[in-house]
Amino acid sequence: MPQVSFSQSKLDLFLTPSDSLNKTRRNAVIISEASISGLTLVALNQLWYADYERSQFHTINDNSEWLQMDKMGHVFTSYQMGKQGAQLLNWSGVSKKNQLIYGSTLGFTFLTTVEVLDGFSEEWGFSWGDILANASGTGLYVGQELLWNEQRIALKFSFHQTKYASLRPDKLGEDFLEQILKDYNGQTYWLSANLHSFFKEKNIPKWLNIAVGYGADGMLTGVEDIDNQLLTNINRQRQFYLSLDVNLSNIETKSKLLGSVFNVINIIKVPFPTLEFNRKGCVFHLFYY
Repeated sequence: MPQVSFSQSKLDLFLTPSDSLNKTRRNAVIISEASISGLTLVALNQLWYADYERSQFHTINDNSEWLQMDKMGHVFTSYQMGKQGAQLLNWSGVSKKNQLIYGSTLGFTFLTTVEVLDGFSEEWGFSWGDILANASGTGLYVGQELLWNEQRIALKFSFHQTKYASLRPDKLGEDFLEQILKDYNGQTYWLSANLHSFFKEKNIPKWLNIAVGYGADGMLTGVEDIDNQLLTNINRQRQFYLSLDVNLSNIETKSKLLGSVFNVINIIKVPFPTLEFNRKGCVFHLFYY
């Protein structure tokens, strides 16, 4: 038992952010992020882009595709990568200014590099809409840090499998993991606001959030296909949601490890009773994923 307690205390000490610059931690973070980003880009180049013809650098306008669900994916990824990048530098004892300059821009920098690779692929192209979405995700994080010195509104994600993937597995994914990334019909992106952070003087649980979500349905292709709709009787529509949520990062725990795990999985919207609003009216879901 004493040995376990000793190991636990060492782990808690390791996970505790440094109160001053720890060069060893900072260098480890920089090297790790650079290595992982570099390997990811090499893998993308070999496994994704290698199957398609190269081209001269070109741009495309894909802003009308997938009812902008792909753009929401860019916003979410940029926000979450920037958040984790800043938090890792905070763990290293890096100044707040440098956290925002070098950490919170991690997502924007990485995704912009991927966008450049798209620009040299015949299949895709460099999208200014994607760049704007990347910047929006980074701006959501940085803006809140500058305004409130905390993240009162988090960007979260949820997913459920849909009937559409089996109709277009090449586009929407053949298995569950592929569908999480490709089937925009099953994705929902949430702005989850922590009530206590806005009303600190009220007796509101620190973990309680209210969330508004955006999703879409009936999409087999990027753009609307009238002929396909007549054949399948599937209509595209936007969906808006209102629900409660849990801020896992605000749940108090004596374990630094458990707190770190909560912080990581806090990107997922917790299922709760949810109201859905679409062009047909209002739908109540007892639990929405």
